[in-house]
Amino acid sequence: MSSADNAATNGKTAMQTPPVVSPQDWEAARQQLLVKEKAHTRARDALAAERRRMPWMAVDKTYAFEGPGGKLSLSDLFQRRRQLIVYRAFFEPGVLGWPDHACRGCSMVADQVAHVSHLNARDTTLVFASRAPQADIVRLKKRMGWTMPWVTITDSFDADFGVGEWHGTNVFYRDGMRIFRTYFVKSRGDEQMGGTWNYLDITALGRQEVWEDSPEGYPQTPTYKWWNWHDSYTEGAEPDKKWVEISDAGEKAFREEAAGKRK
Repeated sequence: MSSADNAATNGKTAMQTPPVVSPQDWEAARQQLLVKEKAHTRARDALAAERRRMPWMAVDKTYAFEGPGGKLSLSDLFQRRRQLIVYRAFFEPGVLGWPDHACRGCSMVADQVAHVSHLNARDTTLVFASRAPQADIVRLKKRMGWTMPWVTITDSFDADFGVGEWHGTNVFYRDGMRIFRTYFVKSRGDEQMGGTWNYLDITALGRQEVWEDSPEGYPQTPTYKWWNWHDSYTEGAEPDKKWVEISDAGEKAFREEAAGKRK
């Protein structure tokens, strides 16, 4: 008996599933959808390029945070890198689950976060920030297995940057002693956050690879070549020669396959 038959028997509305087709028809349908998916990818890249050209807002106000080691400034959060992504996570008295858990949605975001070493390799730091005291944050991170930096907000930082309640992601750029706000996303926009690529795509410098449409003078390196195992990044190191060979071969095969399909 099919699931639709079961649903009819149980008095429920039958689930209207797509038709079952041959492998050839399935592949034809996939190729048809792939055209739209590639267009979506190109549109996403174009949007990221436009994002890199957004005007910057100077941050002149001084902000203070608490970290595991004591007081921190906004500049300290960069950890001497050029870019900073701050996710305001909803974890404080009054939140559902307090004090054992943060907001369920914010916790799902935290569960998605990729190893931050890949962001660090692109001169970018990711920090979570909440109003909960450090003792509660440290305990929560240990319970949930989260390792990203997580600080306590002690002033109007969250309200000043659009997230007085709930959650949101702000991006900043540091030029010497000057700090600029470069981007902000919240609500459903936060759903895509967690992966290295999505985080880099909302930063002022982007992925910093040569294929990107970025303003003149932006840092860019050959595509794929900076990638590494998360425990093997070394600051200032040249790309591994063997990985360069492998990635070059992969790019060549991809280009040849794409050229063949266009004929």
